[in-house]
Amino acid sequence: MGSGQVTSTSGLFDFQGKHVTVAGLGVSGVPAAKALHARGAVVTVVNDGDDARAREQAAELEALGITVRLGDGSTLPEGTELVVTAPGWQPGKLLFRAAEQAGVPVWGDVELAWRLRGPDAAPWLAVTGTNGKTTTVQMLASILKAAGLRTAAVGNIGVSLLDAVLGEEEYDVLAVELSSYQLHWAPSLRAHSAAVLNLAPDHLDWHGSMEAYARDKGRIYEGNKVACVYNVADPATEDLVREADVEEGCRAIGFTLGAPGPSQLGVVDGILVDRAFVENRQKNAQELAEVSDVHPPAPHNIANALAAAALARAFGVPAGAVRDGLRAFRPDAHRIAHVADLDGVAYVDDSKATNTHAAEASLAAYESIVWIAGGLAKGATFDELVATSAKRLRGAVLIGADRALIRDALARHAPEVPVVDLDRTDTGAMLQAVAEAKRLARPGDTVLLAPACASMDMFTNYNQRGDAFAAAVRELGA
Repeated sequence: MGSGQVTSTSGLFDFQGKHVTVAGLGVSGVPAAKALHARGAVVTVVNDGDDARAREQAAELEALGITVRLGDGSTLPEGTELVVTAPGWQPGKLLFRAAEQAGVPVWGDVELAWRLRGPDAAPWLAVTGTNGKTTTVQMLASILKAAGLRTAAVGNIGVSLLDAVLGEEEYDVLAVELSSYQLHWAPSLRAHSAAVLNLAPDHLDWHGSMEAYARDKGRIYEGNKVACVYNVADPATEDLVREADVEEGCRAIGFTLGAPGPSQLGVVDGILVDRAFVENRQKNAQELAEVSDVHPPAPHNIANALAAAALARAFGVPAGAVRDGLRAFRPDAHRIAHVADLDGVAYVDDSKATNTHAAEASLAAYESIVWIAGGLAKGATFDELVATSAKRLRGAVLIGADRALIRDALARHAPEVPVVDLDRTDTGAMLQAVAEAKRLARPGDTVLLAPACASMDMFTNYNQRGDAFAAAVRELGA
């Protein structure tokens, strides 16, 4: 939307004297406003909220001479020539409609970072997907570091791309996590190579449809130079590669948990192998690492490792660095994290599984499960998830606001599975949930927190939910 007015697709853009409106304060808005102001732009920041945090940030910017308008993020300031938006602002907002009618381009913080790169800037290896982005980008950064390259994991992962691009540290290459929101507002981004890990319904309230969501994810492939990495098990990702306009010579590279074909990475007899970046790929394969080098070696995490390896190999990284980088990597908390073993039962925290696609991958990693699930469904349905996973379920303990949706799906597709429905949201609810799961479990089972829902009905975020689970396990163990 509205990005067609800006013709330059790389290099520096002259902001001197330009009237730029920054939409939203927060993690991306404040550094964007400062960067634009430093380059001579006349900056006005508009923000919906007018709370204490917003006033504190506004005071910081106003001290620099930047105009800030709190409590009104809908009106386009007069004379605006460019809007730079926080990624989470929805495309249908009145501000963007006004910009479109006025012929004013709209960029996100990623687009701004791309435009502010210097002529010798580090290339980007970019990753998106419904699930697994952060882990894959961190694996990729670990592999690149093992190859002796100066790199950082940046983007939607918490380190601002603007800070990485404008900071004093020099990089050889950046491992970049991009959300569908960020890609929507990044029309001129052109990565060295990029991967779409998977596609499942998510954020449809923001994008409006699955088609629009997929289209925004697919933007990551536009203009790729060396490799478009896709998931062989998810044909929708390969469809996005086919639709992309890439540079001459750019290749489609698949990753699979099975034996790879030519131009693919995959798994053979417990070995991660490359049949894409080798001579005579019709006949040859390069061993990269063992499945046991991936932590944890759950199927979806092996897929993440293959995607990271594909991007690293596209950048010319040797096989040994792939192995060393994967061995050195440990995932963040609350991602299929083993908490403890009690009486022969494993307790695993995958609180980060906040949607059905992530929960399905988590459930697929274990044979016999007592499942703790529930929270805010965000419009999701659970029939497919339950039907796919029913044979693995020893029992289920349901918590949270939308637990009835999961209970009904279990009744339809797994009526023999015992279900405990906890009608409480107080701080002791997780302790009771874990106690009920312990009662249902048998030696050899896994008690798995994979909620398939957001956490904000009962917890501040998925981190706090995972911490509550781990604390409950430790309390019962004591």
